[in-house]
Amino acid sequence: MAQESMRASLLSDRAVVRVSGEDAARFLNGLVTHAVEELAPGAARFAALLTPQGKIIADFLVAAIEEEEDGGFVLDCPRALADDLVRRLQFYKLRAKVAIEARPDLAVAVVLEREPAADLGLVFADPRDARLGWRVVLPAEGAKQALSAAGAVWAEPEAWQERRIALGIPEGGKDFVYGDTYPHEADMDALGGVDFHKGCFIGQEVVSRVERRGVARNRVVPVAYEVAAPMPGAEVHAGAQAVGHMGSAAGGRGLAMLRLDRVAEAMRAGDKLVAGGVTLRLVKPDWARFPFPGETGKAQ
Repeated sequence: MAQESMRASLLSDRAVVRVSGEDAARFLNGLVTHAVEELAPGAARFAALLTPQGKIIADFLVAAIEEEEDGGFVLDCPRALADDLVRRLQFYKLRAKVAIEARPDLAVAVVLEREPAADLGLVFADPRDARLGWRVVLPAEGAKQALSAAGAVWAEPEAWQERRIALGIPEGGKDFVYGDTYPHEADMDALGGVDFHKGCFIGQEVVSRVERRGVARNRVVPVAYEVAAPMPGAEVHAGAQAVGHMGSAAGGRGLAMLRLDRVAEAMRAGDKLVAGGVTLRLVKPDWARFPFPGETGKAQ
């Protein structure tokens, strides 16, 4: 039986932030939404840094590394937010023995279908959903050649984006607005991005209150459409009522930030969801742990 191809893409919109030093684990653990203090080298978590009001400043994949000197973590984050993320982490440093730096000398690749060799760099499975493949953090210089030598078949980054959208996984800047979105609204609670038992982190009180209440009225949810994709940012209507807006879309599937209680009311009234003249249909992903409009029970 032939071995599956190892499709790979370099993600130019991602950057690496390095957090190291003897206090690195304790420092990060007290700030971000997921527990990282006991993270084993090569393992990763999905997490975010929030405002004190509980809104997402930046989300990222946190992977523990093991080096001879001081170990620590790499944060695979949006490139557009990397410098601001470093600045904000530095603000909380105080007397902690920790070094925080952007690493433009490192690149981030995504590999689909087949796990890459560990000697390529820092290799870890995407913690949000195994179907998103593996991440590889490796030297930017010669990255493509190194992956090709390891047997990678090159795919455009759009192939990974289409996979992400089909799975219903939101991405900041495309499907929700940084600085104006709570973790529940970005589905971080359902995608393993929040540890509700680990103790304090910035914005915890607000996030815990939403969890206890069991209601997040707005959420990014998957939708399906026929033929042409709605434009990103297009307002979604149910009848005459605005209920949200479109995010990214590809291959007949998209993501939309919707007010789910209003969508449920519209469905009961027989109104269709429409964005930019395109009819939408809700598609519940298998990872969702909240009720969708149209299901028995109260939609969040």
